Order: sequence, then structure tokens, then C-alpha cells
Amino acid sequence: MNIYQKLIEVRKQVPYLQKESEGHQYKYTGSSQVLAAVRKKLDELGLLLIPRIISPNVLTETVESTDKFGNPKKTTTYFTELHMTMTWVNAENPDETVECPWYAQGVDIAGEKGVGKALTYGEKYFMLKFFNIATDKDDPDSFQQKHELVNMINAQQIGTAKKLWMDLGYKVEAINQQTHKLYKKSLTQLTEELANDFISKLESMMKEKQEQAAEAEAKGA
Repeated sequence: MNIYQKLIEVRKQVPYLQKESEGHQYKYTGSSQVLAAVRKKLDELGLLLIPRIISPNVLTETVESTDKFGNPKKTTTYFTELHMTMTWVNAENPDETVECPWYAQGVDIAGEKGVGKALTYGEKYFMLKFFNIATDKDDPDSFQQKHELVNMINAQQIGTAKKLWMDLGYKVEAINQQTHKLYKKSLTQLTEELANDFISKLESMMKEKQEQAAEAEAKGA
């Protein structure tokens, strides 16, 4: 694969991330969550991301106020801006690169953490925007179904599952209780992948039932 094909494979891997970290008044997607989502696939495909700072800029603003005892105090805020390039490199063919201009910013009061905050913030949003990763309040399964990013159970799978279920001696109307127990969903809400897993479980149960029946028949003979 060339570098563009590899990047598309990474994008396929993570269509959505749920906001898991909590701030004072809102939830957000943390940097470690974003990196963990793509890191394994990047390593698998041999892709490297090289950040480079082109031009840094630090702005300061000092505000005078008083503390709770009425004493005067000064607070200085450091606003760090970084104009950068983010370069993807195909480790299997280092001559293949994709260079993207990027911008990052970070705010700090102490002063020494502004660059680090800007780099962390910038890397997270570069990943989210470059790979078009959606973030919202939906759970991952709900999001993927809503946006048709996964294949849902088809009519053939529904028929196969119901036949196996009834052949096992269960009432057809009880099948949703079993899928809820296993997957927290009714039968028709299963994805194609979950449906295959459910059918595989039923087939294993059927095989076990047939083996037990054969053993009982052999003993009775």
C-alpha cells in the first residue's frame, strides 16, 4: 500500500470516539483516548507522524486584582501559539510523505507549560480532523448505526437465527430476551457481526444437543 492507502485504512479504523473525559461543565475527548484509538493501526501499517514547530509565539497578559483578604495581586497568563507542520511518513518507503500545515495554542498561568499544552492540544485535534473522527454524546454502536457505518443484520441471518432457536426447543418470542442478555439489543438491532456471533453460539448449542442425543441413543441400544 502507498501512504495514502494506509492513511485511509487508519481512518476506517476509528469512525467515532465517545466523549469520556469530564471537565467542570462538559465532557470531552481526551488526548490519550484519541492516541490510543489510532496508535495500534499506525504501528501495524508502519506510519510515523513527525511534528515540527515552524514559528512559536508567546503573548502575555497581566491582570491586577485583590485576594480574599483585600491584598493586591497580579496574575500573568501566557498564551502560546505554534505554527507547525505535521508530516506523515511511510516507514516502508520513507520517501513517501504527506506534509500538513497546522496550528496549535495553549494557555498557562505558570508559563513553562504553554508549549506542552499547545503540542498536546494540537496533536489531538490534528488526529481528529485529519481522520475525520466524529465525537458526540452517542454511544459508539448507536452512532455507527445512525450513520450507516456498519452493516446491520440481514433477513437471511434473522431466519437462520430463529430456525436454530426453535430447533433448540425454545419459543421464537423468547429470542429477544437472549439477545438482550448477550448484547443488550433485540435480534433485529444486531449488527451483521453480532448476528454471526449469535448464530455461531446457537450452532454450538445445537451441536452439543445432537451429541448428547447420540450418546443417550448409544447407551439405550
